[in-house]
Amino acid sequence: MPSTWIDPDDAPELDAQFFREADLYQGDQLIRRGRGRPKLASRKVLLSVRYSPEVVTYFRQTGEGWQSRMDAVLREYIQRKA
Repeated sequence: MPSTWIDPDDAPELDAQFFREADLYQGDQLIRRGRGRPKLASRKVLLSVRYSPEVVTYFRQTGEGWQSRMDAVLREYIQRKA
């Protein structure tokens, strides 16, 4: 039968960087995402916009990520007009 023992000296050191990059949970609930992900070169702008119900319904029916697809369609429109 193979051994299941793990030498604790092989565990990574839990330093300040580890905790900065870690996700923070309270029980099963995610409180804050870790900082270990690279930052995007261009950040998106948060704003309030009104679209016709048909447009929103169409994109929502495409499933998860519909807002990103909507953004891609608008970017494509800009490229064609430039």
